[in-house]
Amino acid sequence: MPDLDDSPLALGPLLRYVGETSATVWVQTSHAATVTVRAFDRSWQAPTFAAHGHHYALVVLDGLEPGQTSEYQVDIDGVQVWPCTAEATGTLAATLPPSRITTLVHSEPTRMAFGSCRTSVPHDAEGNKSNGVDALRAYAHHLTRTDPALWPHLVVFLGDQVYADETSEEMREFIAARRSLDEPPGEELKDYVEYAHLYRLAWTDPLNRWLLSTLPSAMIFDDHDIRDDWNTSQDWHREMNQKPWWHDRIVGGLASYWVYQHIGNLGPEELARDEVWQLIARHAESGADGELDLTEVLDTLAARVDQHPETYRWSYARDLGESRLVVVDSRAARLLEPDRRSILDDDEMAWLDEQLRGDVDHLFIGTSLPFLMAQGIHDLEAINEAMAEGAWGPRVAVWGEKMRRALDLEHWAAFQEGFAKVLAMVIEVADGRRGKAPGTITFLSGDVHNSYVTEIEHHQLAPGSSRIIQAVCSPIRNPLPRQARIAQAMLGNGLARPLKLLVRRTAKVPNAPYDWPMTEGPWFDNNLATLEVRGRGLVMRWDMGVVKGERYDAPDLEQVARVVIS
Repeated sequence: MPDLDDSPLALGPLLRYVGETSATVWVQTSHAATVTVRAFDRSWQAPTFAAHGHHYALVVLDGLEPGQTSEYQVDIDGVQVWPCTAEATGTLAATLPPSRITTLVHSEPTRMAFGSCRTSVPHDAEGNKSNGVDALRAYAHHLTRTDPALWPHLVVFLGDQVYADETSEEMREFIAARRSLDEPPGEELKDYVEYAHLYRLAWTDPLNRWLLSTLPSAMIFDDHDIRDDWNTSQDWHREMNQKPWWHDRIVGGLASYWVYQHIGNLGPEELARDEVWQLIARHAESGADGELDLTEVLDTLAARVDQHPETYRWSYARDLGESRLVVVDSRAARLLEPDRRSILDDDEMAWLDEQLRGDVDHLFIGTSLPFLMAQGIHDLEAINEAMAEGAWGPRVAVWGEKMRRALDLEHWAAFQEGFAKVLAMVIEVADGRRGKAPGTITFLSGDVHNSYVTEIEHHQLAPGSSRIIQAVCSPIRNPLPRQARIAQAMLGNGLARPLKLLVRRTAKVPNAPYDWPMTEGPWFDNNLATLEVRGRGLVMRWDMGVVKGERYDAPDLEQVARVVIS
């Protein structure tokens, strides 16, 4: 690829939202400019907006026809910057297929890739030794040799797209050039400018950059996009807010998330309702001179929603032909009061209640944290929540809070109120009480650094109900050490029976109303998962990247597991 320091295209393009009649393309530029996207024998353009000295545009392509395919080009101020000219591209980039946009067809069965947890370290022998082969990059190389008609309709990134608290050597060098690593927060990110550089490291490898330019993507954050254990509890929130550097960190993290991830999740109708996008649209329509600087607006938004999450929604939904994807923010919108914990606040819960409906072939629910954990871990988190809430007295509550944070016991099961409400909604959809029952209701998740499939035992549901599946793909590139893998597998399986007996014998802990045995896994490789709708069923597979010899620019893709939901 060209040296980004010499190109007016600083990052991207990323193909983000694609529907039946519209699409969006995101770019970062090196200066204030007008960005034009040319495709389908037409062109669309947008002026850039600024944030903290960086420049961006999201170009909305409207008036398209379903089922159309077109290669596309990006111009900045009338000069083509993508595809790059032959003189500017490296050997690898010159071999990659053209970037393309394919609009959806309502009747075409959905194909989707998904996964989470991807660190940004070099793709060489040293990087692969420490972090494994990047499964996303291997998948990109696989697509270059695959018929585009078989490509997924989108890839869903379910959290930890960037690690703000576990930085690479390259990131640390950038930080050290700005401030001392001996001062808090040290090697962790401090502000928006450092986040911008981290995204640059994550998205500029030629294979990954090409994949992001040609596969539509949907994203949601998890804790490491901000910091490990983000919003685990009120105590955690209070402790972090006492740190002098935390304000810049949370503001930089959420403001950059809006720019780099969130706006691309939204289709044109949702964009038109977004309070920040309305400013961009009005500025463009006015024809005013000069670039719109959103620095203060985004910083104010980020500070506000950190303290009052009910004032902004990060969750969203997409129609995918005859299926539907609902992506849930399970991090920022939590209730953390000691006498009432929920993974979703009342406003977010009401929104999700509206989204969970039948009358689709399949309902996919994207949530970074697995909804259905291994049942031993589920019961452990439910017990821990009761401990932390004082069910066995204040002394045990102190230990419960320490245990919650030390063992990362902060998934859906650790917020039993929210878990129970969402489970009740899902059962109503599965039973056909919210429209015709889908073939499956499938939770898509990441976070836990192992992949598995679990399912609520179908005989416990009403006749004719949807199958309720949990599919987890984690990590894309950040494997657990071997000792941690063993401990996690033992915790999930070995404690299941004794903890279930304990839960059933006490009224202090909610007893899970269904059983969901693990049907596949766990496996711990770096993976990217794909699923394909097959009538009322699904075919899912998990693939890992393999580098043979020193062919670092040509990683192979090897199947880890294939699961058929009939």
